[in-house]
Amino acid sequence: MNRNILIGGAWPYANSDMHLGHIAGLISGDILARYYRLQGDNVMFVSGTDCHGTPITERAKKEKKSPKEIAEYYHSRDKETLEKFDFSYDLYTNTDTDFHKKAVMDMFKKIYDNGYIYEKIEPQAFCEKCNKFLSDRELKITCPKCGEETKAEQCDSCGYVPVIEDMKDGICLECGSKTVLRDNKNLYLKLSEFQKDIENYVQENDKLWRVNAKNETNKYLKQGLVDRAVTRDLDWGVDIPVPNYESKKMYVWIEAVMGYITATMKKCEETGQDWEKFWKEKYNPIIYMVHGKDNIVFHSIIFNALLLAMKEDYHLVNTIVSSEYLNINDEKISKSKGNGVPALELVDKYGVNSLRFHLINNGPEKKDSNFTEDALIATNNGELLNKFGNLVNRTLKFKELEEVPSGKLDEEIKEKIIHTYKEVGNLIETLEFKEATNKAMELVEIANKYYDEQKPWVQKKEDLEEFNNTIYTCSVIIANLSNIFEPFMPSACEQIRKYLKIKNKSWDLIEVTAGTKLENIAPLFVRM
Repeated sequence: MNRNILIGGAWPYANSDMHLGHIAGLISGDILARYYRLQGDNVMFVSGTDCHGTPITERAKKEKKSPKEIAEYYHSRDKETLEKFDFSYDLYTNTDTDFHKKAVMDMFKKIYDNGYIYEKIEPQAFCEKCNKFLSDRELKITCPKCGEETKAEQCDSCGYVPVIEDMKDGICLECGSKTVLRDNKNLYLKLSEFQKDIENYVQENDKLWRVNAKNETNKYLKQGLVDRAVTRDLDWGVDIPVPNYESKKMYVWIEAVMGYITATMKKCEETGQDWEKFWKEKYNPIIYMVHGKDNIVFHSIIFNALLLAMKEDYHLVNTIVSSEYLNINDEKISKSKGNGVPALELVDKYGVNSLRFHLINNGPEKKDSNFTEDALIATNNGELLNKFGNLVNRTLKFKELEEVPSGKLDEEIKEKIIHTYKEVGNLIETLEFKEATNKAMELVEIANKYYDEQKPWVQKKEDLEEFNNTIYTCSVIIANLSNIFEPFMPSACEQIRKYLKIKNKSWDLIEVTAGTKLENIAPLFVRM
C-alpha cells in the first residue's frame, strides 16, 4: 500500500540571496522526496519564501523600497536557485499569497476559539522619537550577563536571551534614541498547556531524530514551555482575525510554519487531491520537517503545539531532519564577513551534479562541515569523473559500439545491484544520507573492477560472446545507477536514461533492452 509522505522544507527569509548553507540544510528534503517517489509513494514536498517579519522590513528600509518589492525580488531569486539545484518541490510558494493569508487566518481563529490564545498586557520597549513599539530585532542593549552590546533578541557573544527588564534604556536601531518601557497589549499562545503532550510526542517519535534535534527539544522541555506572543506591532504581514487587533500583524513564526499546511492545501486544490491525506491522523501520513539546527524548536515544539491547538485530528510531525552548519573556508557564513557566496553563483560556475553530491557526501549532516572549492574539485575529479563518469564513458562509448549488445547479465553482479538498492534505501529512510552516497559509489567501484577484470578490449578480439556479456552487464549496472543516484544527482541520472532509452525510473532492478542505439554519448562530468 502506498504511503502518504509529507516533506516540509524550511522557508528562507526574503531578505537576501540563499547561500550554500541554506542548500546544505534543505537538500535532505529533496533526497527523501525523490526516493519515496521512486518507491511509488504519494509524496507532497512543499516550501516557500518567508515574506514577512522584521528582516524583510529592515532590508526594505535600507534599500528605500517597500517590503513587498523586497519580498518579490528575493522570492524569485530563491525559486531560481532551488530550481537550478534540482529541488523537486511539488509547490514552492510564498507567505504573501492571498491563499496563504486567508488559510492562516482561519487556522488562527480556530486556535483562538478553542481558548488557546489569550490577551496579555505587559511592558515593551517603546521609541518615543519613532512613536512605535520595537521588536527585539529593532533594539540594541548591553547584555546584563557579559556586558557586550547586542541586538535584544539574543546576545551575539554569550547567547543570553534577554528578558523584558533588560530592554530598559535600550537603543532604537532605526533612530539611535534611548527607549522606554510602556504597557502594550498582545495576544499570546498558551504553549505551556502543551508541555505534557509534547513530551509524550517526543518520547514516541525521536528515534530517527538527529542528536541536535533531541538535545535542543529536550532542553526547552526541561526548562518548561513558556507562552509566546502571536501578535506584534507591524504594518507588513498577516492580519489578526480578532476584534481590536486591526493595527497588529501575526508573528512570523506562527504563520510561516502554518505554510506547510497552506501549501499542501493549495497544491491539492490545483491537482484535485485531498490535502487531509497528508495531515490528518486517520490517514496515518509520514511527516518530515527539514531545516537547519537553528530552526529545530519551531518545528519540534511550536508547530506541533499549533497542530494540537486546532483540535482537528492533525497528525504530528514524525521526524525532524535538522542539519548542522556549513562553514566556508573554515569560517562561519556571515554577512559582515561577506563569505556567504550566493548559491546561484556557485551552481552556475560548477554545475548542479557535483555540487549536490559533494554537499550530501561532505555536508553538515551530523556535525558542522567545511566547504572549500578545492574539496569540491577533488570530489568531482576523483569520485565522479574518474569513477562514475569513466564507467559510463568507457562502456557506452566503446570503440565501434553502436548499440547495447545482446548479452547475459552476470548473476553475481545482479545480486550486488539488488543488495545496493536495499542498503541505500535503508540508509535514506534512516537519514544516513552521506553513508547512502558512499554505498551507491561502492556499486560504481564494483562495476569498474568487473570491467577491468573482464578486459572487454581483449574479449572483443578473442571471445565476442563474452564481450557482449560484459558490455551488457555494465550497461545494466549503469541503468540501475540512474535509479540509485536519482535522489542525489537527478540531472546526471536523467542523462543516463536518455542514453539507454529508459522511460521509467523506479527503486527496483531494471534491465536494458538489447539493440538500444547508443547515440550522442557525452561525458557525464567534466574535469574541473
